[in-house]
Order: sequence, then structure tokens, then C-alpha cells
Amino acid sequence: MARLLQSFVEPPRRCSYLGDRLASLEYRVLVDVREAELDTLLEHGWRRFGPGYFRPACSPCAECISIRLPVAEFEPSKTQRRIIRAGSRFRAEVGPVQVDPTRLALYASWHAGRERTRNWEPSPLDEDDYARQFGFPHPCAREIAYYDDHPPGAPAGAGAAAPPRLVGVGLCDETDRAWSAIYFFYDPAYARYSPGVLHVLTLADHVRQQGKRHLYLGFRIEGCASMRYKALFRPHELLVGRPALDETPCWRRPAALDDAVPP
Repeated sequence: MARLLQSFVEPPRRCSYLGDRLASLEYRVLVDVREAELDTLLEHGWRRFGPGYFRPACSPCAECISIRLPVAEFEPSKTQRRIIRAGSRFRAEVGPVQVDPTRLALYASWHAGRERTRNWEPSPLDEDDYARQFGFPHPCAREIAYYDDHPPGAPAGAGAAAPPRLVGVGLCDETDRAWSAIYFFYDPAYARYSPGVLHVLTLADHVRQQGKRHLYLGFRIEGCASMRYKALFRPHELLVGRPALDETPCWRRPAALDDAVPP
């Protein structure tokens, strides 16, 4: 059974997604969380990083809305099918979270690109930081690593094959009923393949094949370019409000999706 070590609401700060607003998160530090308990937390809009579980506590803003895909009903759009075809060159491996120099270098390269193009604040991670944030021991923690087995520039000819190149890493949680996409980073040299979208599409197919119900994608934030793309996975469901854990959560499909034609 989960044990609560700490619970608090952080003071308001400048929002990382909508710079003209203030943000605040409700935090719980939990250990010994079981799969069924994590399922309940996800259903109520909570996210996990290491032993920390959080959800927005901003007021009066309510732009961060929890979003999930009912994978049995999800159908890729025309654009998303093109991304799947182009991404067929990559091999995906599901396994435990790993911490090594290759992953640290990939994260550093990806984040540096975000700092240049989207004015993100620097966020250097050493091995201990990476292990604490992404590799904290948890029974539900999973990693999906994407490899290019034939990277550009590899030498041609028999016996001259280059080693596989790690091009993307997705950190996830797997429960009895669902998967949760936590974090994803990739090699900026492969940006033309839309790796973030490809990761969600790969996950959705994997979850469906497992016979599980939902893929949780975190928060949809219409005013933030980094988060807006999540609404393009259709059909999707949005959590109504911020229900307490002893309340029954209400997830609704946006009415506009019934008549919308995916791009």
C-alpha cells in the first residue's frame, strides 16, 4: 500500500507553459505505490516523476487539462499514418529504465535544441540527476528506446555495418489497465520524422495490442505549442475538473470531435 511521506501546494510561480500566467502544483511524495493505486491516481489527473506525484493547483487558470486516448477507438489521421510509415525505419525496444552516458548525451543535445528554439531554461542533468528523475525504482516504470539500425553516414559494404544509433527515449509507466507517457526526448537530427508524435503512435499501438484501455498523455494546453499537439490524437477524452481521490472522475470526449475531420 502506498505511503504518503509529504503533501504540499507550491507557492505561485511564473508558468512554464503560459508565460503571462502564474502556476502552482499540488504535490504528494509517495512510496510503495502499487499498480492499482497508480491507476487510480492517473484516473484522477495525477502525474509522476520519481517519487513525486503532482497535478495543477492553479487558480483561476484551468488551461492544463488531463488527456487520455481510448486506444481501442483511436485511429491515426492521414498525417499520422505518414509519420508511421516514415518512422518504420526505427526499432523500438521496451524495457527497464537505463542510465548511461549515451542517454545523458542524447538528453543534453535535445534540451540544448529546445533552449535555442523555444527559449527553455537550461536544465543540465548528470547521472545522479537522471537516475533520480527518470530512473527512480518503481514497479510500473518502463523505457521505450528507439534505434536507427542504419544511421546516415554509415560505411557501405559487407562487414562495415555501423552500430545502431539511439535516437529517442520515452519514459513511461505501465499499469494493469493503462500506460502513461511521462517524458520523451530525441536526437534533433531526426526532427523531420516527428519523433514525439511517432512515440505516441507507437505507444497507442502497443497499449492496444496488450488489450489495455487507455494511454495517458499528461496535460493538453491549447495555448502552448509544445503541448497543443496532443489534441490531434482522436478520439481523446478530457478530465473534468480536479476530482478528489474519493470522488468518481468524469472523463468526457469533446463534443467538437464528433464532427471534426482529423488532419
